[in-house]
Amino acid sequence: MIGLLRKQVHLRTNDLKPHYDVVIIGGGGHGLAAAYYLARVHGVRDVAVLERSYIGAGGTGRNTTIVRSNYKTPETIAFYKKSHQMFLELGQELDYNMLVTPRGLLWLAHSDNQLRLQRERAALNQAFDVETVFLDAAGVREVCPQLDMTGGGGKHPILGAAWHPKGCITRHDAVVWGYAAASQRLGVHVHQGIEVTGISTEGGRCVGVTTTAGPIAAGVVMSAVGGYVSNVARMAKIRLPIITHPLQAYVTESYKPAFDRVVASADLHIYISQSARGEFLIGAEIDPYTSYANASTWPFIASASARAIDLLPFLAKLRILRAWTGACDMSPDYSPVMGTTELKNFYVSTGWGTWGFKAIPASGLSMAELLATGKVPALIAPFRADRFRDDRAISERASAGTH
Repeated sequence: MIGLLRKQVHLRTNDLKPHYDVVIIGGGGHGLAAAYYLARVHGVRDVAVLERSYIGAGGTGRNTTIVRSNYKTPETIAFYKKSHQMFLELGQELDYNMLVTPRGLLWLAHSDNQLRLQRERAALNQAFDVETVFLDAAGVREVCPQLDMTGGGGKHPILGAAWHPKGCITRHDAVVWGYAAASQRLGVHVHQGIEVTGISTEGGRCVGVTTTAGPIAAGVVMSAVGGYVSNVARMAKIRLPIITHPLQAYVTESYKPAFDRVVASADLHIYISQSARGEFLIGAEIDPYTSYANASTWPFIASASARAIDLLPFLAKLRILRAWTGACDMSPDYSPVMGTTELKNFYVSTGWGTWGFKAIPASGLSMAELLATGKVPALIAPFRADRFRDDRAISERASAGTH
């Protein structure tokens, strides 16, 4: 006899309470991770995550799922090394299949300047115990024989690369649902379809939020809304060093498993990977204008496709399946902004630009510690919002490159 199938409920619907110890604005990876670690590590379970749409509707659900730790400043290397390690154990911790797929990442060099930069990347990573090695052209060919080493008939010859063997991809929706479900098991309330419309203050401190479902009082409030953080900051009457740019990407139709690497090129401003479903995922640099628009554009698709075909000529056979755009919260030095603000009891996790997905576990863990204890963890202390006032920028533009 066939047994009855039991319906699995991943997320419950809770009544919105008039007060929470912690309110987190934004139901993407960063907000949900902070809620989870508040409950699991610090026992703070009177937490509400408020998402105006559905969880993962923002940058988390629109990113390109690459996880790496091969950055170029001591502060960011330490941070992303921690996050990368956490990602590799996340599925077991949350009891949710993250579909982590090892790929290895090649950061290609097509010029003498990029050869120097990729040698520097490898040396600096090794100094901080992150596995990255420099490969010459022959080494690149051995690691990734599918590449056209001439770069489109000699236009962009591949001269070498920084090889990051532990680079991987994972499923963005699995990360969101894994954190959300695990948070709810610990008592956190995850509210979808509730938009924050104002920040409540008294005597220079944040005391709650107003929402489309009514006011909520809170002990502390954290913003984790990605590219829309300037709107939230305006409600709190504070200024943040953030400008929002669109970032586009697309995937092709499915193709036989043919490419088990991630390749990126700062010279060509392109990166390419193949998903577990066979789709080729292609992305490039941020658009050179500020906007919240989420429409894809023909110039991007045409330009990115031409550069991708120079590296992998067989991609010319494939049709484009779908394209999308996300809003990127860019800081002046391309590094995140995490921690306290000039408004007491109001905290931010922002400035993630084009690489926020890979930061989710370490960001959530660190922000949870700050919210629970009031003390800034050493891992994120360099990323304070007022570092620009003190001339303590952490320049990561060369490392961020295209993603």
